[in-house]
Amino acid sequence: MAATIDQQNVAKAFLAARAEKTPLTQYPGTMPRTMGEAYAIQDAAIALDGRPVGGWKVGRIAPDLADQYGGNRLTGPIFTDEIVDTAAGEAPAMPVYGRGFAAAEAEILLCFGTVGDRDYDLDSVREAIAEVRTGIEIASSPFADINRHGPAVTASDYGNNKGLVLGPAVPDWRNADLIGMPVKFAIDGETIGAATMETMLDGPFGSALFLIHILRARGIAIAPGTWVSAGAITGVHEIRPGQRAEAVFDGRFRVGCTVTNL
Repeated sequence: MAATIDQQNVAKAFLAARAEKTPLTQYPGTMPRTMGEAYAIQDAAIALDGRPVGGWKVGRIAPDLADQYGGNRLTGPIFTDEIVDTAAGEAPAMPVYGRGFAAAEAEILLCFGTVGDRDYDLDSVREAIAEVRTGIEIASSPFADINRHGPAVTASDYGNNKGLVLGPAVPDWRNADLIGMPVKFAIDGETIGAATMETMLDGPFGSALFLIHILRARGIAIAPGTWVSAGAITGVHEIRPGQRAEAVFDGRFRVGCTVTNL
């Protein structure tokens, strides 16, 4: 759906707050009530922003809100210049809005190959995936209360995304038990979350399938090399500038970053 004047103004306000690093104490306009309204704001912001999108984060909508919002997932863009590859094992500095909202999340990352226009299901969508890696999504918004007003508000500001850390690849991922893989998450060396992907609806490939469907509905093509940050595994862990986050997948794949203030 095309953005209204008010929705375009919301998009402009979020872009200005992000660019000027200005905290928002209240939502800059009429809060979206539906995911369609949220994506209209998001699409307007992406067009105004102008940077290439290198991936998409997928987040979960709480079960008690799924009927109201027409589904159990939401998405937001991850811009290419905010995707950091840590194949060498370093822990990059990832900027966040220290006076807004900031969190870090352990996630499995899927890289699309050629998607095309074919129809997919949960099994066949694996054929569209070229690589699987471990990683950390950085969630941050100038609006500190972004997650307190429902998923449409969260989605309206880039899905509350501020970057992606690409960690080690999962070898032989087609035969690996991704769903049963144990994941631990620590901040400043203290473990604060542990889980498997059994808690993630239909898992990371369900996130990829959702993304194909929602982006097609919005008229957005998925280019080869596009990343999917498939959803928080151990939780959404709020973090402050100066802290260090580390995720350990299957007891052997480590990915970390420090968080800095914009």
